Amino acid sequence: MINLDNLKTRARAELATARTNDELEAWRVKYLGRSSDLSLFLRSLAEKTLEEKRELGPKANGLKQELERLLFDKQKIAGTRQPVRSGFDITEPGKNLNLGHLHPITQVKNELNDAFKFLGFEIYEGPEISSEGYDFDVLNFPKDHPARESMDTYWIKPETDVLGNGLKRLDLRPHLTGMSVRYMQAKKKKEPFRFVYPGRAFRSEATDAGHERCFYQYEALIVNKDISLSGGKILVTTILERVFGRQVEVRMRPGFFPFVEPGFEIDMQCLNCSGKGCSVCKWDGWVEMMPGGPPHPNVLKAGGFDPKVWQGFYINIGLDRITMMKHGIDDIRLMHSGDLRFLNQF
Repeated sequence: MINLDNLKTRARAELATARTNDELEAWRVKYLGRSSDLSLFLRSLAEKTLEEKRELGPKANGLKQELERLLFDKQKIAGTRQPVRSGFDITEPGKNLNLGHLHPITQVKNELNDAFKFLGFEIYEGPEISSEGYDFDVLNFPKDHPARESMDTYWIKPETDVLGNGLKRLDLRPHLTGMSVRYMQAKKKKEPFRFVYPGRAFRSEATDAGHERCFYQYEALIVNKDISLSGGKILVTTILERVFGRQVEVRMRPGFFPFVEPGFEIDMQCLNCSGKGCSVCKWDGWVEMMPGGPPHPNVLKAGGFDPKVWQGFYINIGLDRITMMKHGIDDIRLMHSGDLRFLNQF
């Protein structure tokens, strides 16, 4: 026979002082293990009289359940029902976990998505492995254009189909503009549309503070029967104002791009130096943000739209550069370095 009240008092007192895994496990073995006084007492009830069983059984079982609950609560303080690591003080405050967050480029991309969705644009995505046909031929690039050479474009060894016929050369897309033709070709009904297509592009070029081999672009295209250049500029300024939360000075310079006619270089005043000149803007005070202009008639034809009926406006935003302007980053390579000391700032 044991005194259940004394056993309960001793067990509660010893559990209150337990701190480590070893101490908790020793307490469990002593008071709840197969050879513990309580377990032996419960097994001995089989030899007791019916009256003794009715008197002592519920009391002993109740004590066992109470001790199991106290042990569970003690382990719960450490955040687990399993025994804690040896030497671990379960009464110590926990440590804050370092939670991940979105990359600054992804944050700006999402802001642009929200802005364009508000203006009624559709979000579209296409393959990163493209072809010479979509990246150059349908975009009105001449056969001898230097962008086709390996010094600019990462070419993939051409494949042949099961019949042995040669296929167009594949590449890592050097820009996203071919997505516009893919989208137009997928339109079953020829009707006005507006859409954007964010993604990565790849070019074989030297890296510096403003250029990377793998970078992000964000293109937008409006096709309608009546749209003006001034409307396109309003679109650019509206989007930049939405991203930066203030008015941004923009200029449009004549420029040649095979896929637009007429073509424009669209620059914004460098926010890193407020137009005074720095390494990001190459000491010019302006940063080239995007080409733009109405789609070339040959591009509209490739997409299945009659250029005599349809017109539009196209822009290509450099996501990396606009992110640099937003956060005052002076080297594009930092955003692709994977350095947590840099990324954790955002």
